[in-house]
Amino acid sequence: MPLRNRVTPFNDIVAVAARGTLMGNRGRLHDADRALGNRLYTTRSWVACVLEFKQRYRLVMQPGRYTELFFLDEPTSLAAGHRPCGQCRYADYHRFLDAWRSGNDKPDALLRQIDEIMHADRFDREQRRQKRVAAQLADLPDGTMVGLPLEPGLALLVWGRTLLQWSAGGYHSSRQRPAELTVEILTPHSTIKALAAGYRPMLHPTAEALI
Repeated sequence: MPLRNRVTPFNDIVAVAARGTLMGNRGRLHDADRALGNRLYTTRSWVACVLEFKQRYRLVMQPGRYTELFFLDEPTSLAAGHRPCGQCRYADYHRFLDAWRSGNDKPDALLRQIDEIMHADRFDREQRRQKRVAAQLADLPDGTMVGLPLEPGLALLVWGRTLLQWSAGGYHSSRQRPAELTVEILTPHSTIKALAAGYRPMLHPTAEALI
C-alpha cells in the first residue's frame, strides 16, 4: 500500500505507487503511523530536493521528522508552491532566486521575504486550498501548470506551442496550444514571473519525449 506522500499540480497529496523525480519538504505532516491529517504545512519555506544527495539515506516519514513529499518533476513542484532547495540544488536555487527577484522587480528581497510572498501566492487561507486565478493562455511562460474550466481534474504543462497532459506516472499526451483560451492557473503568481524572467524548470523524461 503506497504512502500518501505524492503531490499533484493541484497541491493535493495523494497515495500512488509511481515514483517522482523530486522530493519536497514543508514540515512534519504525518503521525506515528505515517498517516497524514488535515495539516498542510508547518513551515512557509517549501523546498524541492533531489532524490539522492551525498549518499545520504532517510527512512521515509520517520517519527518526529519532516514529511517527505514527492513530485513528478519540477513544474509540478512549482505549481504546488515549492522552490529549489539551497543545499542539494545549489545552482538551481540561485538561478530561481535571481529570476524571481528580476521577474518580481524585487532585486534586494531576502529569502525569508521571498518565502512569505510565495506563501501568500500559493495558499488561500480562507478556503484552505491552492490559490487559482483565471488568465489567458497566450500570456503564460513555459513551465506554467494550468487547468481547464470544462475539464476538472486535468492538469496541463505549458511548453512552447504545446500543452502536455500531466499524470502521476508522467506526461502521456500533448495538444496544440490554442492562440486564445482562458485557463485556471495552478502555478503561483510570483513563480510565473520567475519563469517569465528566464527560469527553466527540469522536466520529466516523458515531457521531453513529447516536445
